[in-house]
Amino acid sequence: MESKVHEGRNVKRFREMLGIKQDALAYELGEGWNQQKVSLLEQKETIELPLLKQISSAMKVPVEALQNFDDEQAINIINNTFQDFKDNAMASALNYQCSFNPIDKMVELYERMIQQQKEMIERLEKLIKEK
Repeated sequence: MESKVHEGRNVKRFREMLGIKQDALAYELGEGWNQQKVSLLEQKETIELPLLKQISSAMKVPVEALQNFDDEQAINIINNTFQDFKDNAMASALNYQCSFNPIDKMVELYERMIQQQKEMIERLEKLIKEK
């Protein structure tokens, strides 16, 4: 079953993604255009190529995007991209090689704490002797 791309809906989707109001698009399309006309245009399944090119130029979107964008394909692309990302992240995590030995760092920290404790005891003993 082949799904038909709805060019008007694609114009609306890209316009909304770009944050362009219907009034603004109408202004960019020139004289004879208004918000209501853009609204009607977005309901059309197919749009004449010269007008589609004008719209793509106004929105700075490739005409092919308006002609070919399909929800189902986009969802598949996003899912596949996310799955690839997830797989790569997992592979990276599994292949991660620590540049230091965590146990050495723990021992180092422990030794510093003991040294600070010894210094504190020496200072306290010195204070007691002075009094």
